[in-house]
Amino acid sequence: MIRTRLEKEKWERETLACFAQKSADSAGRVHAEPPHPHRTAFERDRARIIHSRAFRRLEYKTQVFLSGTGDHLRTRLTHTIEVASISRTIARALGLNEDLAEAIALAHDLGHAPFGHSGEKVLDELMREHGGFEHNLQSLRIVEVIEQKYPRFAGLNLSWEVREGLQKHQRFYDSPTPGDRQKFTSPSLEAQIANLADEITYYSHDLDDGLDFQLITPKQLAELEVWQHSHEEVRRHFPRLRGKELHGYVIRCIIDRQVQDVITTSAEFIAAAEVRSAAEVRRQKKPLIRYSLTLLRANQALRKFLYGNLYYHPRVAGANDRACGLLKNVFQLYLKKPSLLGETTAKRIRKDGLPRTVCDYLSGMTDRYLMEEHERLSAEERASSPVARKLDFGRKRRIE
Repeated sequence: MIRTRLEKEKWERETLACFAQKSADSAGRVHAEPPHPHRTAFERDRARIIHSRAFRRLEYKTQVFLSGTGDHLRTRLTHTIEVASISRTIARALGLNEDLAEAIALAHDLGHAPFGHSGEKVLDELMREHGGFEHNLQSLRIVEVIEQKYPRFAGLNLSWEVREGLQKHQRFYDSPTPGDRQKFTSPSLEAQIANLADEITYYSHDLDDGLDFQLITPKQLAELEVWQHSHEEVRRHFPRLRGKELHGYVIRCIIDRQVQDVITTSAEFIAAAEVRSAAEVRRQKKPLIRYSLTLLRANQALRKFLYGNLYYHPRVAGANDRACGLLKNVFQLYLKKPSLLGETTAKRIRKDGLPRTVCDYLSGMTDRYLMEEHERLSAEERASSPVARKLDFGRKRRIE
């Protein structure tokens, strides 16, 4: 039997929790489109995100370690897939809309600059006089403006609910529709899940990658409650595990504990709030998807540890700083000579201004492409310099 969109929407109404965001109740899209015969609104959003160019480029963008540094290290794409997986798990356990939570998770890092958070920081500094740069807002800009796949409108024309989920980082709540800022104070539970799943994911996989790259040690981690708890549990059940096998399974148990804690704690907060619809969720003044107080404090200590021992480790920061120097150089070269920009990108200069257009172009690049572009532009710059032209003229005279 073929399942139509209407049958799926009926299933959602009968099966999902009353406070879940139903596909049939979506606030719609900026540009009206006829509904799909077989896919719900959020299934359609998920497909549009996966098929976007920005999503494909995540494969070659840095998470913490520069893309290409190691075969087993996370990239921005593998991070995104892990966030989507955890989002679906939590959403399913709480009776929420898995498709919406997954779509938000898949799109949440589309706007990340090359070279990870170091690249984001550099772009923000370069754009200080022109509105700055923030990767969450850039993700929204990509799906609303930059992606070009449809003849009738710019962007991916995603549903209001997915775009709401991408707005969430600027403040706890920012509506895609300005007038709703007074109407609502919280995003959907599905958006809150994607936000917390992002945190769970990067805490755990950054620990994993840091150990694998030998930048942090188990001895250092022994002081952290998050590590202690799961390490003791694993040693109790598998006393013969050693080395990478032990550490890998400890990371697995950390993720499992975090996810279970969020499910249990969130269920309690949802029940206490007595919300009966997605609209009532959006009127809450505080998030309902949460860690327990014990795990919240443990994660704060973990976050402090990662910033102090991994993210600014000389081997990480040194490579990122060198790469960001290339980013600055290419930015200045494009400002100096806008004709170097791609034809499609250059069309936005009149509307968005040159600095913002250059920023959009650079933020969409992969680490690898930016390095190649820097080499190409630098070579052209050297070749066009007066000294280079004089040397070249001299060579021609000798040949003649």
